[in-house]
Amino acid sequence: MLDVKMSAAEELQAEFEKRQALAMAMGGEAKLAERKAAGVLNARERIEKLVDPGSFIESGLFATSVVESMRDRSAGDGKVVGYARIDDRDVAVVSNDFTVMGASSSATNAKKISHMKRTATSRGLPLIFLGESSGARMPDTMGARGMGTMLGSDPTQYMRFRETPWAGAVLGYCYGSSTWYTGFCDFSVMRKGAIMAVSSPRLVSMAVKEQIDPEEIGGWKLHSDMTGLVDMVVDTDEEALEAIKRYLAYMPSHHNEAPPVATVPEGSGEGMSKILDLVPVNRTQVYDMRKVVKTIFDKDSVFEMKPRFGKVAVTALAKLDGHTVGVIANNPLHKGGALDTDACEKITSFIVMCDSFNIPLVLLVDTPGFMIGVDAERKRAPGKIMNFMTALQLVTVPKISIILRKSYGQAYLNMGGGRNSDEVAAWPTAEVSFMTPSFAVNIVHGLNPGDPGFEEKLAEMEKGNNVYDIASIYGVQNVILPHQTRDYLIRTLQVHRLRLSGGVGKHLMQTWPSTY
Repeated sequence: MLDVKMSAAEELQAEFEKRQALAMAMGGEAKLAERKAAGVLNARERIEKLVDPGSFIESGLFATSVVESMRDRSAGDGKVVGYARIDDRDVAVVSNDFTVMGASSSATNAKKISHMKRTATSRGLPLIFLGESSGARMPDTMGARGMGTMLGSDPTQYMRFRETPWAGAVLGYCYGSSTWYTGFCDFSVMRKGAIMAVSSPRLVSMAVKEQIDPEEIGGWKLHSDMTGLVDMVVDTDEEALEAIKRYLAYMPSHHNEAPPVATVPEGSGEGMSKILDLVPVNRTQVYDMRKVVKTIFDKDSVFEMKPRFGKVAVTALAKLDGHTVGVIANNPLHKGGALDTDACEKITSFIVMCDSFNIPLVLLVDTPGFMIGVDAERKRAPGKIMNFMTALQLVTVPKISIILRKSYGQAYLNMGGGRNSDEVAAWPTAEVSFMTPSFAVNIVHGLNPGDPGFEEKLAEMEKGNNVYDIASIYGVQNVILPHQTRDYLIRTLQVHRLRLSGGVGKHLMQTWPSTY
């Protein structure tokens, strides 16, 4: 039998294919099969489902641990990163491979993440984090040398100027870096059953000397209902990836361009003739503002963020005549629409995101004011209200405010009243005053409903609250009939578009903290 010696080129090819196969095998057949049986995608499958077919260019395929003894079992060093396209637009992606050492943070994969961040920022690409990691890798970080090598070597690691949109998904156990980067994101989606926390339940249990339920310290209900760190909750990996794609469809690729324009769906605005049927004329009667929002904006275009957090307010991206807008609306269905501290945080972060990426704001107003009381003060209501107010005044994208029913007190200003919007319009049903008239009767006259003379004093307090009173002093620029709202917004936003800067704002809040 002849001994056929490989050529140099064949040797190179064989060596390459051997190493490529090892890298693509990830954590091995057994771990991959276990995930498949559980109905959970692996890191590479997540990228395939997210991006345009055949568009992924991997970076760092042959990366491994810096620890010699771990190189053979650290394919890709636990992070799959690279560039791809979503709806034919370039993006950068970081997908954590939990089958490789729990996707733990290491000296090598930290470089991979830094490279994606650097490239996305300098080249104007949206950045996507698909989170699932166990935290820091102990052999890399333990001891003084490990700390000196791993931590603090990149002074820009926790610095962000919102040059490009960031989107994150919590798709499994997320501790350490996966939690940090999700917290940095402009949009984050969480799969039910996933956990996001600073540290694992095991470590927390050791620290507090009692067993901790993972859902209690980092489950989806905690983050969607209480912390507000998650914008959307879904049932599957696939739904999470679709949510990211849909979110990015509203966003520009970077902060120096206007958002993309879409085709206006057939049937948009067809419910405007009956919109007043959705809003009771009686100011104390509740209704769901989300139905109003869906009627005004392009059909099936409303993308609500944080729907379970701060429910007294609605924050949503939407399309209006094909253009991206940010919607901020009071929702009387919850607490009568009175703004609480959670709503203030939710609205403020939404304002920052929209202004950072050149998205005009539409405010739909129907609020009796801010929640007051001991609980509100303990939750630092004055600071939250002023953060909201400061953010609104730093906005440099167009702001249009429409008062549907009532707007009282400081909330009148926070919801764009006066010169806090570029244009303020109001429905004939609107009324504006310092406080709810019945409360004012009590404060001034000490009378309550049912007391002799209450109705007489209430009528006095309600004088001058009429929309035409504020229109007469040009406190609102227009009084519009409810069915005219969509057309008014389309035309007014055309007037106020940022012609001089090509649709780009000044981004005065680009360093605003992600949460506070």
